[in-house]
Amino acid sequence: MNVEQAYKDANALLEGHFLLASGNHSSRYLQSAKVLEYPKKAAELTDALAKMIKEAGVEADTVCAPALGGVLAGYELARSLDVRSIFVEKDGEGGMVLRRGFEVAEGEKIIICEDIITTGGSAFKAAQAIEALGGKIVAFASLANRGFCKRQGSNLEAKPECKLPQNIPFFALDDFTFEMYTPEECPMCRRGEGEAVKPGSKG
Repeated sequence: MNVEQAYKDANALLEGHFLLASGNHSSRYLQSAKVLEYPKKAAELTDALAKMIKEAGVEADTVCAPALGGVLAGYELARSLDVRSIFVEKDGEGGMVLRRGFEVAEGEKIIICEDIITTGGSAFKAAQAIEALGGKIVAFASLANRGFCKRQGSNLEAKPECKLPQNIPFFALDDFTFEMYTPEECPMCRRGEGEAVKPGSKG
């Protein structure tokens, strides 16, 4: 499927002048909450992602998502794979923790799922929380890959900023490699194209 077109159709691939969580600026921004706004479209995306995972021979008991951004994608991927869905939350100390009565069995095979993987920092913290409880991470997955980490089937190589372990497969539907700039080097700022905005959950 044409993932970029799916994002465009949902007005989830934005163009403008954006402030990223890293502090850098970009002229493009992915807002996956918009592409997941309609359950039928969400199902199409995660069905395609589940197919990739199954064809690679990866078997899982559970999908775990980092809250809040990954919860919808994780839930839909679990539905597509016909497995259990859980999520971890921030613990207030920079890590992630499993709450709400969720439990993980020793050796339980788990996929960590995000809506978007940039450097994979949140996904890695989720994996650490699950592994501390005895779970086994068999894959990472996301709808979109921002190009810092190497996904299965892509020619892009992992960049030094990628935090995902290289010995665990990472599945995503497509790569989205947008140019990013420091505020000092941002061409939009130099052209006076207004203040950079934060369209995500923190803006």
